[in-house]
Amino acid sequence: MCDKRFTSAYLYAAVCPASGADFALVMPTVSTAAMSLFLNAFSRSLEPDVQAVLVLDQAGWHGARALVVPDNITLVPLPPYSPELNPVERVWLYLRERFLSHQLLNDYDAVVQACCDAWNTLTATPERLRSLTSYPWLPCVNA
Repeated sequence: MCDKRFTSAYLYAAVCPASGADFALVMPTVSTAAMSLFLNAFSRSLEPDVQAVLVLDQAGWHGARALVVPDNITLVPLPPYSPELNPVERVWLYLRERFLSHQLLNDYDAVVQACCDAWNTLTATPERLRSLTSYPWLPCVNA
């Protein structure tokens, strides 16, 4: 017999490769509405005169017409099928390899807690986050 029930949670995050600063939310779905909520919360966390640039892939919810992007956030989509260019992909791999894979968790709350614990452990050392997200081409975005 095999229990095929499962539940998922999704970690939305923004990371500054230069400083290691971060912002993250755990959400129950991936969707345009959830991405809009994340962007709104991230926007409110920024200092008043800060303009954030988010590099992201072309997942459908990242560029949907219904996506609400606050004025202090600029989205920079990467070319299609280029996950190797996305700085946060190494963060997801790191979290899966070290904290989130091969676990049986009792319920949705336990899944959310595992995501939060993994993120908090990673971000407790900003230098690790910086090393995972620093790409040689990123300074060119500011040029």
